[in-house]
Amino acid sequence: MNRVFQARIAWYHYFLLAVLAANAIGALWAKLAVVALLFMLLLVVVIEQIIHTSYTVTAEDTLVICTGRFARKKVIPIQEIHSIRKMHSMKFGRFSATNYLLIEYGTGKYASVLPRKEAEFLEVIEKKRT
Repeated sequence: MNRVFQARIAWYHYFLLAVLAANAIGALWAKLAVVALLFMLLLVVVIEQIIHTSYTVTAEDTLVICTGRFARKKVIPIQEIHSIRKMHSMKFGRFSATNYLLIEYGTGKYASVLPRKEAEFLEVIEKKRT
């Protein structure tokens, strides 16, 4: 049975959406239709990636990282996963800007994931690894 984990939306996703929307509105205000259209297309792509990012642990013991319809899926055999570490980016004292899981697999390959239920995600991966 496949197990699907949805991605968590980080603060920088909201920031990117706000910046792209503000630029699209500003370009429309300045009557720059082509530039506004470009920003709106970027906005659609980013929204699509945020909504459709998922991590699937399949019955065939693979981890499928899907980052939307416009990007290629990454398929990682679970037996090739060496380690999964909880990482922090940009620490300010005890606080960090973003928490994510870093998956090391293959020969020097890495993938970062932001599952909503990190503990369950780690538990399912560990069950499949043993």
